[in-house]
Amino acid sequence: MAVVFVCFDVPIARRVYGMLSSAESLATGFGSAVLLGIEAAVALALVFIRITRGHLSPSREATLLACLASICAYAINDSTLKFFFGVPNPLAVLHGSQHAFNFLHGSSSSSFPSGHMVLAGAFAGVFMRLYRTSILPLSVFLLVPSVLLILGEWHFVSDVIAGTFVGVSAGLLASEVWLAHSR
Repeated sequence: MAVVFVCFDVPIARRVYGMLSSAESLATGFGSAVLLGIEAAVALALVFIRITRGHLSPSREATLLACLASICAYAINDSTLKFFFGVPNPLAVLHGSQHAFNFLHGSSSSSFPSGHMVLAGAFAGVFMRLYRTSILPLSVFLLVPSVLLILGEWHFVSDVIAGTFVGVSAGLLASEVWLAHSR
């Protein structure tokens, strides 16, 4: 990870600068607030179904767990990890900021780790643990937002890797706790 941060982040950001020029509609449509809202709506609907019917199917339980793990992991990332690491986003670095860790001087607009990848990774991590056959398709699926986040100049490669690691780890942990509870 340190090698990626030091040797690859800025050169890749310079290389892709301006490549995805019409990315603003993507940023609006797939913003964190939109994705969190969708997950919260799905979770509330599933809780309502559970209350009215008395149970959920295993796939619906997994979906509810994935939504909750994703929302919680995102909250921890956005309120703690980004503040702790304080890495400026690619546009700030390309316009003169230093690409470095500014420990305890970050904000929610800091780029390390990627909140979108924490969100997606936690959701995917739950299904990867509970349904082993989903590992390959979900791994491929996680590549799409990773590439878009880099091409859209929202994140460095290290941000995406760290966000995916944090997210998938949170999803795996949540599903492992769920399985232990279910036994």
